[in-house]
Amino acid sequence: VQLQASGGGLVQPGGSLRLSCAASGFTLDDYAIGWFRQAPGRVREGISCIKSDGRTYYTVSMKGRFTTSRDNAKNTVYLQIDSLKPDDTAVYLCAVDIADSCIEYKYWGQGTQVTVSS
Repeated sequence: VQLQASGGGLVQPGGSLRLSCAASGFTLDDYAIGWFRQAPGRVREGISCIKSDGRTYYTVSMKGRFTTSRDNAKNTVYLQIDSLKPDDTAVYLCAVDIADSCIEYKYWGQGTQVTVSS
């Protein structure tokens, strides 16, 4: 079971990125996938969770600029981030909740670094 987040990079303030969370060794269809981020010196923050039926939940502070979607045919979940700010600089991670509950995440992927700077 492996998850890999990708799509990060250096972007200017105001720009956009689409991150991907790809699975190998299992299919994501039946599970909830959560997105998180962790910046140096800060606690990990939850961003969103998308359940197997597509229902998506966002942390209140993340509503508006973050959009989560899934493509089961590609075994991938996406996180679109718009109007990026320097405070969005962090490692972004995805995780799987096999109970499809958006509560307890059992498998975590390697993160992808997002740096927002001019």
